Amino acid sequence: MSAPHAPEARSPASGGIAVDAAAIRLGEGANAFDVVEDIDLAIPDRQFVCLLGPSGCGKSTLLGALAGHLGLSRGRALLDGQAIREPHPERGIVFQHHTLFPWKSVIENVAFGLKMQGVGRAERLARAREYLALVGLDGFAERYPAELSGGMQQRVEIARVLVNGPRVLLMDEPFGALDAQTRLVMQELLLDVWTRRRTTVVFVTHDIDEALFLGDRVLVMTPRPGRILDDIAVPFARPRRRDLVAEPEFAALKRRCLDLLRPRTGTHPLPRLTPLGLPNGASSPAS
Repeated sequence: MSAPHAPEARSPASGGIAVDAAAIRLGEGANAFDVVEDIDLAIPDRQFVCLLGPSGCGKSTLLGALAGHLGLSRGRALLDGQAIREPHPERGIVFQHHTLFPWKSVIENVAFGLKMQGVGRAERLARAREYLALVGLDGFAERYPAELSGGMQQRVEIARVLVNGPRVLLMDEPFGALDAQTRLVMQELLLDVWTRRRTTVVFVTHDIDEALFLGDRVLVMTPRPGRILDDIAVPFARPRRRDLVAEPEFAALKRRCLDLLRPRTGTHPLPRLTPLGLPNGASSPAS
């Protein structure tokens, strides 16, 4: 079966990210704590960058700042030279668990953002079908989310974000809740979609194999407060095949990442958080 035709790009060609001396501090008063600090990075247009680090290092928090959901305590974050201050469809985000509307069909979910932008029904449904074909779901337009597998739901989520023509695709461990086999399939699908669409991607993961298989670069972060510990250029040619993970050069880069992620002394335990994500009292869990 031939691959679906890639929809025509409708977003601006540019999608470069710059973060300068950025820090994020959460909580108030004695309960405040630094999540990330002294973050400097530049991501050129169309590059696929993975943020790799231990749980609690601030990967998702930094992604939230790039999405415009969180403000910086210090520094600045720019998209094509413009300050990121609030959420916008030009910075689409895909989470670990889908956010589809259960009462809407697949095609209505994908077309929803276009509806909010005032795009006419015929055009938005036609564009939604193009992106469903891109992610391999052209036969499921009239289904509902509950009728789909977890991997298929994430495909719909990716189509729903891409149909808006974002400059940047932000992905927060989007395959972390999937079983191992489905996760591999989704990684290969994402690379195929990215090759066709070439949107700038910032992908959060704590899985080394995933980061090295997907990314042009892997930014390794320290434990909290998160900083960029290393910026690793991934040398493998594209398109990439799954058997890449068995190559000696892949294994050598994986060992390098493992060494960087090895726990070191002097890191700080995370404060105990409430369900709202705020510190619970002044105490921290015992280390």
